[in-house]
Parts: sequence; C-alpha cells; structure tokens
Amino acid sequence: MVADVVSVSIPGNRDDVLRILKRTGISGVPILKDGELVGIITRKDLLRKPDETQLALLMTPHPVVIRPDAPLSEAAQLMVRHNVRRLPVVEEGEMIGIISVADLIGAIAQMRITGTIKDTCVSKTYALWEDTPLSLVGKILEISGFDAIPILMEDGTLTGIISERDLIRYTRIEDGVEISDFSNGTDDDEWTWESIRDMHTISYGISTIQLPPIPVKHAMVKNVISVPLNAEIRECALKMKRARVDQLPVVNGNKRLVAMLFDRELIKVLLPEQQNRQIF
Repeated sequence: MVADVVSVSIPGNRDDVLRILKRTGISGVPILKDGELVGIITRKDLLRKPDETQLALLMTPHPVVIRPDAPLSEAAQLMVRHNVRRLPVVEEGEMIGIISVADLIGAIAQMRITGTIKDTCVSKTYALWEDTPLSLVGKILEISGFDAIPILMEDGTLTGIISERDLIRYTRIEDGVEISDFSNGTDDDEWTWESIRDMHTISYGISTIQLPPIPVKHAMVKNVISVPLNAEIRECALKMKRARVDQLPVVNGNKRLVAMLFDRELIKVLLPEQQNRQIF
C-alpha cells in the first residue's frame, strides 16, 4: 500500500481536487471529515458531473475498505467485485494507507506467474479517429465505461491512445451565469403592468469543467507501448509498471489493433479461482 496518502477534507473545493489530479496523475483522492474517511472522488466523478462543485455530492460515500493484513487476492477480489480502482486501508477505524490497481500490477510484475494474456486478460474494444473532438471523446468514455480508447489514423493504423488521465490534464474551469424564469405564464400583453408584476427571474453563477473541442490527436499519448497476444502476464505487468500506464493495446503480427489489455483485467490473475497458476 501507499502510506503517504493525498487526501482532501470537506467542506472543500472541487477545483482543489482537480488541481491535485492534474498535478499528480492519480485517479482519485479520499475525502475526510474531521479526520474520518467519508468518501472518495475520482476522475470519473469530475468528468461525469462537470457542473457540480460540492465535494459531498461528487464523492462516492462509504467507500469499500480493506484491512492492512489482508492478502493481495482479497484486494483484487474487492476491486473486481465493486469495480473500483483503489481501496483505503483502514485499521481500527483510521485510514493508514491506500492500495490501488497500479500497486497490484507492481506486485504481479515481481511474481513468476505462468501463462499469457491471450486466454484470460484481453478485452474487446473499439477505436476513435484521430480528428475526433476531445469534448466528444469525454462523452464517449463516459457512455462506454472504458478508461482509455485507442486512436487510429485514416488508414486504420494505431497512432495513439487517450485516457481519462489525459482528459483531466486538458480540462478547464469555465464560469458563467444562468437565468431561471419563474414567471406565472400569464397570457397578458407583455407590456402591461400585470405582466411585468408577474415576471420573476433569478440569475446565478455556475462553474463548469469543460473539455476544449480540439482534435484528440493533440491530446493523446503518441508513443504507444503495445504487446502481442502471446505476451507473458508478468512481462505485461512489468511494462505497465515501468511506463506508468493503465492499459496496453494488443496487436497482431501486422501491428494491427486486435484488443486491449486493461490493468483491471490483469489483476484477475490474483483471484482465488486463478491460484492454480504456478506462482513463486
């Protein structure tokens, strides 16, 4: 686990969380209230609710936690079952650390696990064109549930990859004003005193997280690390750890994209039902 955990306290500011995610590249932060763990905010939360500024409404309350003496298999099991990327480590009611999917990938990289990714780990995927607007990419990631999407050139060649981490790096805060009309809907002529009397509007400020409408090719990662279908599990984990990436495109002999290897799929080799693999 990571013992020195970056956290945010409520009441707090959404923009502070965004700055932390941009600066550190981490995918989420625990939320504390009076020193007690009350929730977690992730990149997905910020991108899914761009108009929301209150941390209490953005965070996932009552996060799944784990004890410090739990085996790695239990951590993997909880992450897969609850579809989360991190688990606060709690001892006697106090958060003493956090363990993430990336930490489990680092552990797998040090194990001798037999087998290739072809049979158990790869996922079907789809790709986007390199001129797709970044604002549309954010919506596609939200709808699809993917953490990253490969990017193709016009001839179908893999040219890059875009992830939530890249989207967060390009987000910006835009302030504006909205007006709500609470008029009673009278049919009187708009210039009558009765009509003016019954007109009620409220103006209020809004603060929204926005993605610029630039082509995705300007924001994507271009030096893509890929692996073949017959790549060894440990080799892939090692590549993810060294490159600090959450996914690897899987290519065939012609260097054409055939699938994706996500870290959340790779950690399934630690599940109890996979323990018949030879692990040293």
